[in-house]
Amino acid sequence: MLSRLFAPKVKVSAHCDLPCGVYDPAQARIEAESVKAVQEKYQANEDADFRTRAVLIKEQRAELAKHHVSVLWSDYFKAPHFEKYPELHQLVNDTLKALSAAKGSNDPATGQKALDLIAQIDKIFWETKKA
Repeated sequence: MLSRLFAPKVKVSAHCDLPCGVYDPAQARIEAESVKAVQEKYQANEDADFRTRAVLIKEQRAELAKHHVSVLWSDYFKAPHFEKYPELHQLVNDTLKALSAAKGSNDPATGQKALDLIAQIDKIFWETKKA
């Protein structure tokens, strides 16, 4: 009797944790764009104080980008996506590694590599939204 009382009245299923509108690779891209921009500003400025602040900001933005990519991987993308896009696991891993490299580097090429990989995730993401 108690099991019937506490049994769900309505069965629901969802593609993701919340309505899909809350997920968007643009968040990661914006942070990664900041990383690259800071790397460029770092290269163009010799002031030690400026450079110290630039490194701190770059590292924070890289962590935020990694967070947004990780959330897409763990909360948005589901088994059907990984079946349709078998490269997705490796792509996410490569992107996280690239963001880590950009976090530890002042070379804008590392920031660009992360942006290029995020663009690939973005392409797959929007293809899944069409389905």
